[in-house]
Amino acid sequence: MPHSGPSLLEPVRLAELLDVGLQRHSDEPALVSMERQWTWAQLDRITSGLAAHYLSLGLTPGDRVASLMPNRVPLLAHYLACFKAGLVATPLNYRYTPPEIDHALEVSEAAIIVAHAERKVDIAASKARDLRLGVVTYGESESSAPSLERFLEDEPPALTLPEVDSDAPAAIFFTSGSTGPAKGVTHTVDSLGWLFASAGAAFELTPEDTLLPGSSCSHIGGVAFSFAALSKGARVVVARAFDHDELGPLLRMTRPTVLSMLPTALLRLIREHDISKDDFSSLRLCRCGGDKVPAELEKEFVAMTGHPINEGYGMTEIGLATLNPPSGVVKFGSVGSPTPGFVVSVRSDNGEEVVRGQQGRLWVKTPTQTSGYWNNPEASDQVMKDGWLDTGDVMKADEDGYLWFCGRKKQIIVHDGSNICPQEVEEALLEHPAVENAGVIGVHDLLHGENVRAYVEIRADAAPPTARELIQFARERVGYKAPEEIVFLEEMPLNATGKVDRVTLKKLAADDHALHI
Repeated sequence: MPHSGPSLLEPVRLAELLDVGLQRHSDEPALVSMERQWTWAQLDRITSGLAAHYLSLGLTPGDRVASLMPNRVPLLAHYLACFKAGLVATPLNYRYTPPEIDHALEVSEAAIIVAHAERKVDIAASKARDLRLGVVTYGESESSAPSLERFLEDEPPALTLPEVDSDAPAAIFFTSGSTGPAKGVTHTVDSLGWLFASAGAAFELTPEDTLLPGSSCSHIGGVAFSFAALSKGARVVVARAFDHDELGPLLRMTRPTVLSMLPTALLRLIREHDISKDDFSSLRLCRCGGDKVPAELEKEFVAMTGHPINEGYGMTEIGLATLNPPSGVVKFGSVGSPTPGFVVSVRSDNGEEVVRGQQGRLWVKTPTQTSGYWNNPEASDQVMKDGWLDTGDVMKADEDGYLWFCGRKKQIIVHDGSNICPQEVEEALLEHPAVENAGVIGVHDLLHGENVRAYVEIRADAAPPTARELIQFARERVGYKAPEEIVFLEEMPLNATGKVDRVTLKKLAADDHALHI
């Protein structure tokens, strides 16, 4: 039977998102980074002014406003301004290539783009030149174009901000495009409000918390957790980058109580020699998601901090669906139980509920659910049926209702009729002390269907093992699922969200095959 998370009473109202902080501590910092901080009162005033500036350009409620911005405090201000003005925030990952920029602008039918000067050449060569209202620059003082800096500093025009319907679109987030061209996931005012409410309740956030989201705010995770925290009156720390040079000083300066990071970034952080237990002494919760948490990371983190890693699962279409609860049992290896507002169901390929302990596709029903893919009803119909969303991810549920991630349906490797989850093999390889990163794919084989091939990046300070040694190491942990082939890479390709880019690995495999024909 389906498994339900705690109930939610109401969504966060985007127009009132800052109210708790304004009432509790208006003159204290709401957003903090290494170079600036804004109080709750400043953030409210600045974002209302920015909303008026945007409307004065000729934008109207419902217009899509693209952004190609690095992770900075003004990026969060930009989103808040869009919410206040009834505009549809459309973030583009800052690592997007020019063709990816063009694709996102074309799909979203953006009216304007806010872009950093570092990407000036790419923007000039892109379809941004064809946008109805052109470009708002950031980071270029000499530009004659409208400037985000000037909008943040100048007196705003005297405009009344519009009232926005709850079913109006509020944001479009692009998927990573791992199985094809990126799709624009649409969230309404209502679904985004429910999403923020659910994440805030799942993290048990209070006005006394400080959140450090260790992922970019061009991604749904960074946006959801940041605004969930702000809606609860909690302070948010904005990192410019997600490496040790930035995160180490931020940990010491801001003393976060809640940390949310990708596993690979957290592993690199704690392996830096000058990060100590004291740097995590303020922490009450560390959430990891976006990829499987390796056993080695869990062991090292617990040894250093005394805290478990609260693994969770989410996706752009629904937000944070599961989490090992902060005030409950943490089961290592599990992605946790349903978060507030979620009902989950594990089903077979024919749509029937499977018994506990059996693998099946995860379906979810939640008020946080996307309203669909922008201008792509066919793709929407493929995953949304009767109020449920088919995630396509393979899970199993235990007797306590905790979910265990088994792999993505489209990434499952079928070897001699057996299903092999790439993440399981990657996790085994990552236990090796010399392995920095690993990506596993299936490569076609006439006799076996697919063979397991692992691409491996070795740590710079480690003695490199042989392929035979790594295969044996994996075989001792996952048996027949171990790779038949190891390919060593100087650097692992990552996609726009920082995960192993299996599309690129598949291309490498195809190129290698072509060379041997």
